[in-house]
Amino acid sequence: METMTGALANAAALAGYAPSIHNSQPWRWRVRHNQTGGDVLDLYSVHRRQLAITDPDGRLATLSCGAALHHARTALAAEGFQVTVERLPDPAQPEWLARLTLAGRVPVSPDAVRLVQTVRVRHTDRRPVTGPPVEADQLAAIASHVRDGGAWLHVLSRDQVIELAAAVSYAQRTEAAEPAWQAELAYWTGGTRPAGTGVPDSAIPDQPPQTTVPGRDFGHPGTLPVSAEHDVAATFAILYGDQDGPLDWLRAGEALSAAWLAATERGISVLPLSATVEVTTTRLTLRRLLAGLGEPYLVLRLGRADPDHAGPPHTPRLPADQIIEHG
Repeated sequence: METMTGALANAAALAGYAPSIHNSQPWRWRVRHNQTGGDVLDLYSVHRRQLAITDPDGRLATLSCGAALHHARTALAAEGFQVTVERLPDPAQPEWLARLTLAGRVPVSPDAVRLVQTVRVRHTDRRPVTGPPVEADQLAAIASHVRDGGAWLHVLSRDQVIELAAAVSYAQRTEAAEPAWQAELAYWTGGTRPAGTGVPDSAIPDQPPQTTVPGRDFGHPGTLPVSAEHDVAATFAILYGDQDGPLDWLRAGEALSAAWLAATERGISVLPLSATVEVTTTRLTLRRLLAGLGEPYLVLRLGRADPDHAGPPHTPRLPADQIIEHG
């Protein structure tokens, strides 16, 4: 039993590397041995690390938890465990997002082991992507990982990118005009953010990057050096699905994780852009850009990072004892 529960705890620890809105890490894990004799890992959302102003419905927090769920599944696969996943197992406990149960052993594939290493090196890079465009076959491969995760990826045309840029600018102006939103952003990017969370200055560009679609305006310059080049070769896509509820957001987060890891293995940078999802008016714009295909969850920028300069350091992470409990 110790080996099994130890593997689950290790998977929860690796899941801490997952991306999350403002690096808020809004998840908690519980490792337990259930009454039927199996070993279980439960995933819960943490309300106090949800962004009440930016994300009042918990859409982005749940999506973030979905990415952590996929990371945990990836870790267990690399240890040779077969896992069953039950999503939203109890409607009376909406914060209980998933239950993972060990269901036996399977052969370990080299791909699974390699993917765990990719989890450790994946990061968010807000610099302009100045390399060549992402090839169509590479985009198709990333999109297939999104589909395997239960969502879809819609790559935007050039004209749609211009409309997206206008929507992002509008969303950011709307949020910047709200003092409560500004205060929340400052909390997660300033010195008062909880230790081990948030976006440090080292991950924030020291000047506005030259990009068609604006990145997040954090309200102050950081210390991340950025190129003066324009990311004209960037590709923009919308992560979307059929419905717009907690289960869909959770599955979208799993799909995001799968796609991001696949992109990282191919040397492709992924930058999530959530401002247009956070504002109701611009979320409708994304829905229109999808032309009835589905509900938008997140905008992604994909491209080749500058190969001549090191990317930003990894953002901080909460220690395991703050996100994992036993019993």
